[in-house]
Amino acid sequence: MSRQIHIEQRGRVLLATLDNPPHALMGAGMVAELDQLVGHASDDDSIGAVVLTGAHPERFIAHYDVRELLALARSAPALPESLAKASIGAIGALERIPGSGSLLEHTPAAGLSQLRGFHDTLNGIGRSGAVFIAAINGVALGGGCELSLACDLRLISDDGLIGQPEILLGIPPGGGGTQRLSRLIGRGRALELVLEGRAVPADEAERIGLVHRVLPRAQLLDEALATAERLARRSKPVVAACKRAVLEGGNLPLEMGLKMEQAAFVSSLGHKSTQRAMEAYIAEMQSSGDVAAANPEMRDRLVDGTFIDFNKP
Repeated sequence: MSRQIHIEQRGRVLLATLDNPPHALMGAGMVAELDQLVGHASDDDSIGAVVLTGAHPERFIAHYDVRELLALARSAPALPESLAKASIGAIGALERIPGSGSLLEHTPAAGLSQLRGFHDTLNGIGRSGAVFIAAINGVALGGGCELSLACDLRLISDDGLIGQPEILLGIPPGGGGTQRLSRLIGRGRALELVLEGRAVPADEAERIGLVHRVLPRAQLLDEALATAERLARRSKPVVAACKRAVLEGGNLPLEMGLKMEQAAFVSSLGHKSTQRAMEAYIAEMQSSGDVAAANPEMRDRLVDGTFIDFNKP
């Protein structure tokens, strides 16, 4: 089968184009490739950011392939919610045994295993030292919305639509939509969107904080790549630490979240690149006689990531 994610490296940025014609659906094959992409971007020090966009001229990802979901529904026994929760935990334990994955594929537990795999991949985006940007070129519903919610930044074309329509087929979101949506825009709005199942237009998505920026379609990818290029210059370990502190620490009680932040801060002080950046800043401050807050040129270089090369060994 042909690959469904085409990857092009541009400096420290990976452009990943999601391509599953004719309808731009997400399925198990794309999720497997996405998992490989997340692992590669996280482990390769030459990659600082990833931009995800759709190959379809009007779609990021239409939604998850309902045909696959129906096949899984028919192959698995009906489970009450309490038993399904226990089963997911049991499968997680089984998956830690080498070679168990291929065995689970041929059992009624295959659907639960695939669902866990999708969640693990999206969680990997949140823990990666690479910045992930969703350039949503049109429609991103269901699994497409969930993929974009897992990304660090979401840019959408002005004709775009985003949302979780699963309830219209009698299921709740299953790829993290309820949880990331509620954390992003609040429980009230999230519950309304999940219960309505409607597609949210780009301007409303920006207004409620579901996306960061709305752009004309012709400018979307260029703006996403420019943003990725800038953020790819950040210290990769510190990017990962910031993401953990915000995404995971932000859901903990304040005292625990503060301890997570403190640990990240203290650990970052030991990085050689951090010390080089501080030395360069002090030297520049002494040379100019002022601080970056009052020096626009120095401030711009800091923000653009051209002041210090954090990726230099």
